[in-house]
Amino acid sequence: MPDSESPGIRLVAGLGNPGREYEGTRHNIGFAVLDAMASRLGASFSKEPKWDALLAKVPGTDLALIKPTTFMNLSGESVGEYARFYRIPAASVLVIADDVALPLGSLRVRREGGSGGQRGLESVLIHFATEQVPRLRVGVGGASGGGDLSTHVLSRFRSEEQSAVEETLKRASEAALCAVNQGLTAAMNLYNATPLSAKPEDNNANQP
Repeated sequence: MPDSESPGIRLVAGLGNPGREYEGTRHNIGFAVLDAMASRLGASFSKEPKWDALLAKVPGTDLALIKPTTFMNLSGESVGEYARFYRIPAASVLVIADDVALPLGSLRVRREGGSGGQRGLESVLIHFATEQVPRLRVGVGGASGGGDLSTHVLSRFRSEEQSAVEETLKRASEAALCAVNQGLTAAMNLYNATPLSAKPEDNNANQP
């Protein structure tokens, strides 16, 4: 059961950019984590023009997964409108986004805070008018040699990074499901300080 410090997570929003040209890029790891979650939960995404998003509702639960198709910088329009319509408070929304300040594979679960320069997360915070929005930051590594960050986040992972990416998606989806099932405190304790090579116990992570 989720911890008693905050309401349970009812909406998980993975951030990214729509379109084939952005598939597999570092900026789209939020989308990729949601795909991994949907696969574990037996859910499938469908286009929802009303929300300008791809939406998956987990069978037998009140949990929904949403991938805004507004482009990254306007993510809050989709997430915010859906949450308001279904009266989901900000504290019950988990946002999954890339983080160039973290090494590839590192995860950071937080209850609240600023955007850290992540424009999609910033848009979500603006639309909820609060920084008290839980988030899972997924490390994608910084630009080598001080390169341009905009170019870096829109680049695809290198071939030598693929095994780490696969493990990252697995662990990030487990961390998000842990936050849903056991609460944010449990997810922070299990995944924030866990190195990529370690594998925490699943703890029934598949059950929303």
